[in-house]
Amino acid sequence: MSFTRASLFDFPLLKPLVLSHHSSVFASRRFVTKPILSLSPAVLLPTRPTQIIAKSSSVTAQPVSEDASEKDHQSKDVSGDSIRRRFLDFYASRGHKVLPSASLVPEDPTVLLTIAGMLQFKPVFLGKVTRQVPCATTAQRCIRTNDLENVGRTARHHTFFEMLGNFSFGDYFKKEAIKWAWELSTVEFGLPADRVWVSIYEDDDEAFEIWKNEVGVPVERIKRMGEADNFWTSGPTGPCGPCSELYYDFHPERGCNENVDLGDDSRFIEFYNLVFMQYNKTEDGLLEPLKQKNIDTGLGLERIAQILQKVPNNYETDLIYPIIGKVLELANISYDSASDKEKTSLKVIADHMRAVVYLISDGVVPSNIGRGYVVRRLIRRAVRKGKSLGINGDGRGAFLPIVAEKVIEMSTYIDSDVKQKSPRILEEIRQEEVHFNKTLERGEKLLELKLHEALSMAGKKSCLSGKDAFVLYDTYGFPVEITAEVAEERGVSIDMDGFEAEMENQRRQSQAAHNVVKLTVEDGDDITKNVDETEFLGYDSLSARAVVKSLLVGGKPVVRVTEGSEVEILLDRTPFYAESGGQIADHGFMYVNGSQDDDAVVEVSDVQKSLKIFVHKGIVKSGALEVGKEVEAAVDADLRQRAKVHHTATHLLQSALKKVVGQETSQAGSLVAFDRLRFDFNFNRPLHDGELEEIEGLINRWIGDATRLETKVLPLADAKKAGAIAMFGEKYDDEVRVVEVPGVSMELCGGTHVGNTAEIRSFKIISEQGIASGIRRIEAVAGEAFIEYINSRDSQMKSLCSILKVKAEDVTNRVDNLLEELRTARKEASDLRSKAAVYRASVISNKAFTVGTSQTVRVLVESMDDTDADSLKSAAEHLVSTLEEPVAVVLGSCPDKDKVSLVAAFSPGVVSLGVQAGKFIGSIAKLCGGGGGGKPNFAQAGGRKPENLSSALEKAREELVATLSEKLG
Repeated sequence: MSFTRASLFDFPLLKPLVLSHHSSVFASRRFVTKPILSLSPAVLLPTRPTQIIAKSSSVTAQPVSEDASEKDHQSKDVSGDSIRRRFLDFYASRGHKVLPSASLVPEDPTVLLTIAGMLQFKPVFLGKVTRQVPCATTAQRCIRTNDLENVGRTARHHTFFEMLGNFSFGDYFKKEAIKWAWELSTVEFGLPADRVWVSIYEDDDEAFEIWKNEVGVPVERIKRMGEADNFWTSGPTGPCGPCSELYYDFHPERGCNENVDLGDDSRFIEFYNLVFMQYNKTEDGLLEPLKQKNIDTGLGLERIAQILQKVPNNYETDLIYPIIGKVLELANISYDSASDKEKTSLKVIADHMRAVVYLISDGVVPSNIGRGYVVRRLIRRAVRKGKSLGINGDGRGAFLPIVAEKVIEMSTYIDSDVKQKSPRILEEIRQEEVHFNKTLERGEKLLELKLHEALSMAGKKSCLSGKDAFVLYDTYGFPVEITAEVAEERGVSIDMDGFEAEMENQRRQSQAAHNVVKLTVEDGDDITKNVDETEFLGYDSLSARAVVKSLLVGGKPVVRVTEGSEVEILLDRTPFYAESGGQIADHGFMYVNGSQDDDAVVEVSDVQKSLKIFVHKGIVKSGALEVGKEVEAAVDADLRQRAKVHHTATHLLQSALKKVVGQETSQAGSLVAFDRLRFDFNFNRPLHDGELEEIEGLINRWIGDATRLETKVLPLADAKKAGAIAMFGEKYDDEVRVVEVPGVSMELCGGTHVGNTAEIRSFKIISEQGIASGIRRIEAVAGEAFIEYINSRDSQMKSLCSILKVKAEDVTNRVDNLLEELRTARKEASDLRSKAAVYRASVISNKAFTVGTSQTVRVLVESMDDTDADSLKSAAEHLVSTLEEPVAVVLGSCPDKDKVSLVAAFSPGVVSLGVQAGKFIGSIAKLCGGGGGGKPNFAQAGGRKPENLSSALEKAREELVATLSEKLG
C-alpha cells in the first residue's frame, strides 16, 4: 500500500531498475527483521511444530492455520514448486492459456531487465499488438536491483523473484478477477478467510461492492486507499486504473478497527495485487474509459510460500533455504548458531546466486555496463559476503559455482533450460569470481589506506572522496555498493555526488564510443595485426608525405577506392591529430600527384585512433587511391589553429577557476572544438556574475601577457612531482608530454596548443550551467570563434535597434516597457472577457428554475458558447453570489476547437444537502471525453468532444434535478 506504482512504460535504459506495480509488492513498506513466528532452524531445513520435511529441493508442510476449516487442505503440498503448479492449474481450468516465462532480457528496449509479469504483454495492453489469447497465466522470472541494500536485511526483499500472474485482454474484468483471487487464496491455498484483508482505491465503489456483497469480506477488513497507493498508471499518459490488494494477517489477535494499518509489516504481508486497467490517461490528465478493459495481476511466489510454509521470512522457504543450506556447509556453521550479521550474508549469497544463474542462462555475462554490470555487481557482492563468512572456495579459488550448482539443481520447474546451460553458467561465475579475487586483494589494500586517511582527518566527518570510490570501481572492479558497505563498517561515509560525477564522465566517454573505430574485418581478423603504429608528426608539421598502408570500406579491407567512396585510410605517418583528450580531430585533405589517371583528392573529415594506429575517415573527391601509394597529407591550418586556441584557453580556464573559486575544483570533462570549448568541473553551486567576470578578466590578462608556452617530455613521476595536472580521460605512458604556460598552468596533455598566449587574442564565456549533481559546465569562445560570436551578437543588436527604433543602450529599457505593456494588455483583455462573461451570465440568470416544494433550490444549467475557462469561472461565481441561496450552477462552453470547459458552483446550502460540485462535474465531463473535479462548492472540468456538450448539459440538468429532489424529500 504505502508504495509508488512505478511505470513499466517509461524506464530510462541505464538508470537503476524501478519496480512495477507487481514487483513493488516486494519493496512497498517499512520492513522489519523481527521474526513473525518463533522457530529453531535445523542445520539444513528448519523444523517447526508443523513438521517441515526436506525432499531434495522441496518442502512439505501443514497449512498455516489450525482452524478446523483447513483440515481438508492439510494433505495438499505447499512446496514452492507445488504452489506454482497449483496457481497455473487453477487459472488454466478457468480458460487461461498457460504461457512460459519471458526471458529476463526483455524485448522492450526501454527496460533493462524483466521486472514484472505483465512486461511481455505490454504491447497487447497498449493496443499495439493484437491479442493471441483472451486471457493468460504465467510464472514470470523477475529481477530488481533498485533497493539492493535491503536484500537479506528484511523478510521479503529479493533481487530474483517469481511473480505468478493472471491476465485478461478484454475478456473478463473486475468481478471475475476478484472472485477468482479470493477463491484461489481461501479455497485452493486454504488461507483462513478471517485472516485476509483487502485494500481498494478510495473511489472504486464497484470493487467495494464486489468484495463486500459478492465475496463476503466484512466492511471492516476492506480498506480504501488513495491514488498513491491503489491507483496504477503506466506513465504520464496511457493505460491506468485502480488496484485492489490482498493481505495476510499474521496477528488477528491485535483486533480489527479503523486504525489498523495494512502497512504494518510486523502484522501484514501483501501477497496478491489486482490491477483493473479501465482508463486511458490523456496528455491533459483526463481519464477516458478504455474500449478494452484489461486485468493484470501479480502474486509473489516467495511471499505466498512464506505464508503457507509457516516460516518467518521468504528466505526460509524451500525456494531459497536449500541454497542457504549449501552456503552453511561451505562456511561450516549452523543456521541457529549464526549471528544476525552472518544470517544476512547467508541470505545475500543465496539471493544473489539465484539472480546470477538465471541472468547468465538468459545470455547476460558480467561486464561494466548495463545488464552485465548487474551480474558483475551481484557476483562481487556475494564474493565479499562469502569472505566475511570465512569461505575459501574450491581448489581454483572459487566457491560461488558450488552454490550455483544448488540453484541449478532446483531450477527444473522454474526454467528447464538452465540445467542444459549449466557448464557455461558455472564457468562464467568461476571466471568472474577468480578475476575479482585477483583484484580484490589490491583493492582492499587501497581501500584500507583511503579509509585510514579519511579516519585520520581530525576535526572533520570521516568521508571517502567520490574520486577514490571511482578509482576503486574503475581500476579494481569494486562496485561502489561494496565500497560503501566496507566504509560503513568502519564508520566512514562516501561522497556519492563526487562518485556520480566521475561516473557521468565515464558515461560521456562511453556515449562517444560510436566514434571509436572497430578495426576488425568481416572474417574476424584484426587489421591492426598487419599494420604498424602510426608516426604522429602533427606537433611540428601540418603536412607530410606518407604511404597508404591499408584501406577500409564498410569495415572491409580493399586495395583501391574511387571517386565518391567513403573510406578509412591507415598511413605509416600522419600530421593529422586524432580525437582524444577532449580535442576533436583535424580536418584536411590527402593528395595523390601522379599522371593524369593517377591523381586523387580525399577530403578527411575525422581521425580516430585505436591504440597508436590512426584511422583517417574521408571521401574520395576525385580520382582513385590505392594501397601502397604515396600521398601528401595536409591538415586544414585554419581549423587546426582554432583547435589550438581553444585547447590552450581550456588550460587557462582551469587555472582561472582554481584561483577564483578554489583549488578544490577539478576537471570533470571537456570538449575542444573548432567553434567553441566546453569545460566541466566539480562544483556545488552556480558561479556568480562577478566570479565569471573575474575569470574572464584573468584569462584575457594572461592572453595579453603574450607568454610563450613550453612543451617537454618527462617521466610520469617527474611530471607529477613538478605539479603537472592530469587532463580528464587520459591514460598516460611512462613518458608524458607536459604543456606549461609558465607561471599560470602546467598540465599533462597530448593535445595541440598555440606557441604563445597572444595567439588566443580574446576569450569570452557564453554560458555557465549545472549538468549533474555537483557538476558545472562552462562554454566559451576564443580567437576567431570569439570574433564570430561578437560579430553575430552585434548583428543581432543592430537588428533589434532597427526594429525597436532605439539606440543599443536603450534596448533593455524598451524591451522592459514592451513586456509591461503586453502584461497590461493581456490583463485588460482578460478583465474584459470576464466582464463580458458576467454580463452574459446576468442575461441568462432568468433561466434559473426552482427544484423542491417546502424547501427549494435555484438551479441553472446553461451553455455559454465560446467563453474561456477563466471567464466561465467568473460567470459561475457571479451567478452563485447573485441568485437566491441555495443555488446550484453548472455552465459549459467550447472555447476552442476540440476543447470543452465545464464548471459547477454550489452554494453552502446545496453542499449541506450532501451534493458536491467536485464529484458531480467529473461524471458530466466524461460525456465530453474528459474529466475533472475540485472542491465541494466549486469544481472545473474539461473535455475534447464539443459535439457532446449539449447532451452533457442536459444530462447534468436531469441528474441535478433528480439528486436535489431526492435530497429535499
